[in-house]
Amino acid sequence: MIEWYKDKDLAIFFDKRPSVSVRYALPSMSAADKNAVAKYPFENKLSLKVVLFNHQKQKKYEFVIPKCYCWDGATIPRLFWRLIGSKTDSRFLIPSMIHDVLCENHNYVDNDRYFSTCVFERLLYISGVSAFNRWLIFHSVDNYQKFCNWDEPNNSKKSESKVG
Repeated sequence: MIEWYKDKDLAIFFDKRPSVSVRYALPSMSAADKNAVAKYPFENKLSLKVVLFNHQKQKKYEFVIPKCYCWDGATIPRLFWRLIGSKTDSRFLIPSMIHDVLCENHNYVDNDRYFSTCVFERLLYISGVSAFNRWLIFHSVDNYQKFCNWDEPNNSKKSESKVG
């Protein structure tokens, strides 16, 4: 396992180095495929095992992100791109992939919204995102998830088919 991050509160490990790519619409694609690429332009290139440790709760979480998993990048409104960076900024790719998987599968972390947001923030730290931007992103994401009742087990968002 590769130790990606570790401190007194949490630890993040991957079984291999994450590998992501940008998907492009091709002339030979159907309109539906082109729309899917436009909506979810990023793709996980390898099956990736993720292990998270919540040291405060003494819990270990393990899950696998399948090869060909696709996501939309960081969901940052265009208005804030000059301040924070665009959704396609390479610093956001690994953090947004892990966070999107956790948002689609709340059970992976026992519906612990706050822990998933802490994991996201630490991944942003490792990626070189500035302290102010991490603070802004952390609080924006955390408050949005509170608004969406993320902690409620029955409110787990059903994952759309984004593989392809």
